Formats: sequence, C-alpha cells, structure tokens
Amino acid sequence: MKSVARTRFTKRDKPEITIAPLIDMVFILLIFFLVTTSFVRETGVEVQKPRASSAQSLKKTSLLVAVTREGTIHMEGHRVGLATVRALVRRQLSVNPDTPVVIVADTAAQMGAVVSVMDECKLAGAKNVSIAARRER
Repeated sequence: MKSVARTRFTKRDKPEITIAPLIDMVFILLIFFLVTTSFVRETGVEVQKPRASSAQSLKKTSLLVAVTREGTIHMEGHRVGLATVRALVRRQLSVNPDTPVVIVADTAAQMGAVVSVMDECKLAGAKNVSIAARRER
C-alpha cells in the first residue's frame, strides 16, 4: 500500500501560484481610487489672487474664468476671447443651470477686463458670479 504523502504530489505536479486573485484585487483598488479621487478643473494659467478677509470657499463644481495681468481670458485650459466667454458659460449652464461662475483675476489685471468678463457671464445667464480671492490670515 502506498503512502498518501507520496501519491499526492508526483514529479509532474508542481505547486503553482495563481495570480488571478491578486490581479482582481489590484483592479478593485484601482477602481476605488479612481472613484474617490476628486478632479480639480483649473483655468490653465497662474494668477495672483487678491486678498480678502471675507473670502469664502465655494463648491468644486464652479466654472472658472481666469483674467491675467495682460488682460487675456482663459477657460478650461484654453485662451479664449471675450466674445467666446458667453457661449462657453451658456453651454456649461445648459448642463447645470445652478453652476456658480468664479472669475479668477490677477491683482494687476485691469478692472475693465474683469467687469467685461463678469458682464458676459451675466448675459449668458449665470445667476451667481463671484471673484476669487485668497483669505487673509
């Protein structure tokens, strides 16, 4: 009679490491991190925001419009003209009419350019238009 230990493993049968459960776990972790990550949409340019002691935080779903010190306007990472601002804001508001618009203006930006952008946003139908500022400490 043969021993059970000898008949269990023969020379042909080698122990294997199955990586299928490991791959499944990696995909589950990847999906978890993608779902929980918040993506921040920036304007595409760096501006120096003015300071204000009454600055408040807004929702992350805000539509950002940047005005640089040179007077150029940037939205969604692209430089746009003043005439394009109204169409882009109107398109975003057609998806969600309550989206707040935040104008991120440089401290050295001309006030006329900022007011023109604000006017275009209002004419596009934006109900809540704000100017971004850094909170004073």
